[in-house]
Amino acid sequence: MSFSTLGLSEPLLKAVADQQYGKPYPIQQQAIPVILSGRDVLGIAKTGSGKTASFVLPILELFHRTQAAKTRYATVLVLVPTRELAAQVAGVFQEFGNALPERVKTVAVFGGVAINPQMVAVHGADIVVATPGRLLDLLRANALRLSGIEILVLDEADKMLELGFAEEMDAIFDLLPRKRQTILFSATLGDAVQTIINQNLLHEPVRVEVEEEPENLDLITQTAYRVSADRKGPLLRYIIKSQNMKQVLVFVSSVRTADNLVVKLNKNGIRAGAIHSKKTQGGRTDALADFKAGRLNVLVATDLIARGIDIQFLPWVINFELPRSPKDYVHRIGRTGRAEAAGQAISLIIPDEEHHFYIIQKKMKKRVTMLESDEIDLQGA
Repeated sequence: MSFSTLGLSEPLLKAVADQQYGKPYPIQQQAIPVILSGRDVLGIAKTGSGKTASFVLPILELFHRTQAAKTRYATVLVLVPTRELAAQVAGVFQEFGNALPERVKTVAVFGGVAINPQMVAVHGADIVVATPGRLLDLLRANALRLSGIEILVLDEADKMLELGFAEEMDAIFDLLPRKRQTILFSATLGDAVQTIINQNLLHEPVRVEVEEEPENLDLITQTAYRVSADRKGPLLRYIIKSQNMKQVLVFVSSVRTADNLVVKLNKNGIRAGAIHSKKTQGGRTDALADFKAGRLNVLVATDLIARGIDIQFLPWVINFELPRSPKDYVHRIGRTGRAEAAGQAISLIIPDEEHHFYIIQKKMKKRVTMLESDEIDLQGA
């Protein structure tokens, strides 16, 4: 199947070809025709499955077909959980929207930056991509209205609920027109997402689903070190220095640990930065750019923020702290070993984590070599 069979017009087909898209992903094959038909969609698809284009392309196609008269307020609202995703989704809309003969204005709005420029930017916007909290700020400031929304997209609904946006989302739903097209994407159908569905936000939706393929871990060499809690920081520094790591992504479980770790690494001559939810948007963007460019050797990240990090040839991943679920562990180490390039994943295991690490290994059906660290001289590390 090709994009030309999905009902897209020539300008968008040319843009797809210019972006060197091959054949459409399964989620795109299923979702694009349904969205073009005006039906509501319940989509189950993980990050990286091609779902962004599966709603961006048909929405832009509908703009192209109708060439509707400009209104003061937006007609499309996309809700997303994080600043990074808001910028990314808006970028895809802008990239493909530039191919259309008519002007389609897309604006991303999110917290962590000044609100005044966003209040100006949303004026005359056709498509608004927003995090729930900042959207409500703009609504309270009368910079935006939702009365003209014809299409609502909830992207990564499960993550929005994980981040505690349930009340904000309910407040936004109350302000939306009842007559609209609603498109909901989620990686999972947990109880919280099911609650949203049960609120009748979707009208006889068409369900589109892509089964998640198991992560290929064959290219990743996994190693673990048994270590006491007080030696964990020095062991991390020893590993980074002894292996001469130039680019390593280190995962932690909390913002506090991330910041403390960065301070210690920099004090010991290892260039490091952190990326987490308490950083400003500028700080997060700069840290990621510096890491990709090699100005930082270590990027310390929490799980929710790390979902927006995509580095094709990342050689090293270190779990300074284990995640709560085996699935998150696989997601973490899957950041290396991509594009047919081998990768290394190292986990530092304190005694209290040994049983949990055993469960992780059992779930992923792989044994990880466990090394002892007691005899390693960490003096000066």
